[in-house]
Amino acid sequence: MFFSLIVPIYDRPDEAHELLESLSVQTYTGFELVLVEDGSSRPCADEVKKNRSKINIRYIVKENTGRSDTRNVGMKNAKGDYFIFFDSDCIIPPHYLETVHRMLREDYADCFGGPDKEHPSFSVMQKAINYAMTSFWTTGGIRGGKVNMEKFKPRTFNMGFSRSVYEAVGGFKDMYGEDIDLSIRINNAGFTTKLYHDAYVYHKRRVNLKRFYKQVHIFGQARINLYKLYPNSLKPVHMLPALFVLGSIAIVILALFVSWRFLAFPAIYILLLFSDSLAKTKNLRIAGLSLITSFIQIYGYGFGFIKSFIRKIIFRKELECIETIKETYK
Repeated sequence: MFFSLIVPIYDRPDEAHELLESLSVQTYTGFELVLVEDGSSRPCADEVKKNRSKINIRYIVKENTGRSDTRNVGMKNAKGDYFIFFDSDCIIPPHYLETVHRMLREDYADCFGGPDKEHPSFSVMQKAINYAMTSFWTTGGIRGGKVNMEKFKPRTFNMGFSRSVYEAVGGFKDMYGEDIDLSIRINNAGFTTKLYHDAYVYHKRRVNLKRFYKQVHIFGQARINLYKLYPNSLKPVHMLPALFVLGSIAIVILALFVSWRFLAFPAIYILLLFSDSLAKTKNLRIAGLSLITSFIQIYGYGFGFIKSFIRKIIFRKELECIETIKETYK
């Protein structure tokens, strides 16, 4: 089977270096990389030139139109039987493609997704953000964990599907939550979707708290977009961060005017997060920082959900286009 790896990139030559380096040592070599430069002011042409002798690269440079259209351009130019998508801030383990190839032979899926893990080279901040985005106690395990509160839907940091799926369903829409939207359309079209636990990537994500907050805030807004398109897609787990935000406000009011004992509830949750992170990371500094990133993840998503709910459900505003907002680029 021949894979087409499709990666949109915007102003991130440093990430291109790490991504290409990891792809150059894959144990399975039946693939091409379709790297689509989306109108970058800092292109990664030099990194592409360095790696052409080691990787079969199709390098496409286009004007800036956003990540959805950029991925669609990649698919239109891809030659493979099976498309696999990464974000540019991913590092791919050497066995990744070999693992996917084996899984497709043993347990075929028209569409698959895999989880993400932290790489040993990640900074303390990146490891804390990784915990916040993957822990059952912060996201409900919906991003590829073994224990989760929702049926798994692949995300484009680690997602693949066959050319037949693309020809039947089409590409990504110009919207918040475009990868989940495509996963829903694939499922509704009758194709099989599976989680391949062993096909993981190292996802660096946002490297500072401000950018991380912006990212998860958009995720919260995206959930309402998806609800308006697919009312049955909204599950209780998606509403938990918004309920957490409202509950926090209620606890503060009760603690101020009724009894300080109500603060026991957040104290227990903080202790649970710290203990869980410490058990997983074996690092006190990461565990401490995980408290900050976890609350940013929950409140950022929760406020985005509430804001979008008010605008689009109560006041019935239209869905917005995401692709012209460069700072939200993954």
